Formats: sequence, C-alpha cells, structure tokens
Amino acid sequence: MAYENREADTDGSAPSGGVQYVEAGEGDDGQRLDNFLLRVLKGVPRTHVYRLLRKGEVRVNSKRAKPDQRVATGDRIRLPPVRRPEPGPAAIRGPSQSLRELLAAAIVYEDKDLLVLNKPAGIAVHGGSGTSHGVIEVLRATRPDSTELDLVHRLDRDTSGCLIVAKRRAALRDLHAQLREGTTEKLYLALVCGKWNLGQKRIELPLATDERRGGERHVAVRGHGQVAVSTFRPVQFFGNVATLVEVAIDTGKTHQIRVHAAYAGHPVAGDDKYGDREKNAALRQYGLNRMFLHAVSIGVNRPDSKEPLHVSAPLGEDLGAVLDALLKAPRSPRAAARSRARSAAGR
Repeated sequence: MAYENREADTDGSAPSGGVQYVEAGEGDDGQRLDNFLLRVLKGVPRTHVYRLLRKGEVRVNSKRAKPDQRVATGDRIRLPPVRRPEPGPAAIRGPSQSLRELLAAAIVYEDKDLLVLNKPAGIAVHGGSGTSHGVIEVLRATRPDSTELDLVHRLDRDTSGCLIVAKRRAALRDLHAQLREGTTEKLYLALVCGKWNLGQKRIELPLATDERRGGERHVAVRGHGQVAVSTFRPVQFFGNVATLVEVAIDTGKTHQIRVHAAYAGHPVAGDDKYGDREKNAALRQYGLNRMFLHAVSIGVNRPDSKEPLHVSAPLGEDLGAVLDALLKAPRSPRAAARSRARSAAGR
C-alpha cells in the first residue's frame, strides 16, 4: 500500500485532513474494501467509514465502490478528507497488562499462518464505539514484530468462542476466500428461550443491516437483504424454559444467529437487542448474566498445505454453570411435585 499524493484542506489545515490517494499493494489483494479502509483509516469510527462508502465519497479507480468490493493490486483508492480523533489517555497508555494476559491465555491454537483464540465475552474484536482496545489492538501491542496481524472474521462483543486472526497477509487472503466460497465450518452453541419444537431447522432468510433503532444498528429480515443461512439442531431441552441448540452457519452476516433465532420465535437467551426482556429476566435466576452464544468450533483449510484444520473452544465456566442450574431446576409444578414425592419415598 502506498500513498500517492495528498491535497491540503481549503482552510490550509494539515494534509492529514485532505483528500488522499492510496494504491493497493500485493498484500492488499483480495481484501474487502471496508476492511481495507478500517485498517488504513485507523482511529476513524466504523460508522463513519461506512457512511463515507454509502455516500460514494470513497472511489476505486474513479468509480463508486461498495463495502464488500474486493481490492486488487494496483487499485487507486480515493479517500475523502477525514479527521482522525486525537488519541485518548487509554489509547496512549495502550492495553492493560491484565487484558494482554487474558487474551494471551485465550489462544487455543497457533501456527505460522494464523492463531485461534477463545475470545472472552465482553471484549470487542476491534476498538471503536467507546472501546479503545479490542482483540486485534491488544494482539498487535503484544506482538509488535508481527506487522500483518489482522482479523479473519468477527464475533459480537458479547459472543465468546473461536476467533481466527491471520499472521500473514497471504494467509488472510486465502482464509477470506474460503469464507467467501463457503468452505469453512462454523459451529455455535446457543441457549434459546422456550422449548424448541422445530427439530433440525434450516433457516434461510435475507438480512438487512441498514436500520437504526435508538441510534444503534439493527439487523432485520428483509427481502432486499443479503442471504443468510443458519441450521439449528436441538441438543438438550430444559422443559419449557430453554433449549440448548447447535447452530451451523453457511454465511457470516452481522447478528445472523440472533436474528434468525428471534424470527423463529426462540430468541437467544440473554440477548438484550433481539431477545425477550421478560424471559431474560427469568433466566437470571439460573445465573445467566450475559448472552448465551458461543462459537464452539471452526474448521478451515490451512493456507499453505490445504490440509483440514479444526479447532474447538470449550464453553466458559459461567455458561456451564447456567446449564447445571437449569438441569437441577424443576421443569414445571407437576414435575416439582413428582420430584418431592420421589424424595419423600426415599426417606
């Protein structure tokens, strides 16, 4: 990547606020334009980057471009004037030692091309939206000599589990191609509200991410959206209270599992955005204090050898304790009466 030239602002301010022309290098080939911009425009909020794309202010070879367009080597990309925010005290200090140690301990697999970590819930994958340091910023700070570290995919802040980070740009391109072609395997565990009576259910519904509710991005099932495919399979029933399900996704759209589950009438337990407020409150008595969604395993082909690689991440102790509490709880007044009768008979 090379900066070709810059134009000063009309008010005579520093060139960093003017139009920039960037040429994509070999290491950028095949990367999505939005990911490319988020890397180039470090510190600029994601919402602002996507606004620039929607307004057509970003041009690739003098043409308007979409977020999912792929960058090619030699592409000339026009960046509009953008003011980067001054780094706050937290950004200047860098990530805390405790956060560095937490993510270092979360790595469950690593080789020369990539690493996989069991991302803890509550940590964003990247900084922004009030978060100074996400997973990728912490890893880059921890490994200053690894200059090509980049996210292969994303997980919601409150989702735990398998997250892949590429260590080389060539590996990133290869893994992105696998995601694009649908050759990866991504499996999640989710606790959904109510008794899932749909059996194994493939949900194929288009999702649109252009809605706003309360100032936040909201994904919804819309005919004009992008195709999203999720397959739900019940694993364990907890009466009428909740069901543990495995979810395999063929696509990786924003909030896909959460929206599909809610559309099916069984929202993910603890989901504050798409879930059921009353049912979430009822599940707190079982110790559920966050969204029960965990990326339990991921399968890819190794970038060089193309050999299969399958990595799993154990369910956290907090979610495991919720399942234990649900198992011990009576399922209904009738079940409770039977349980009391059995206890009395045993005395």
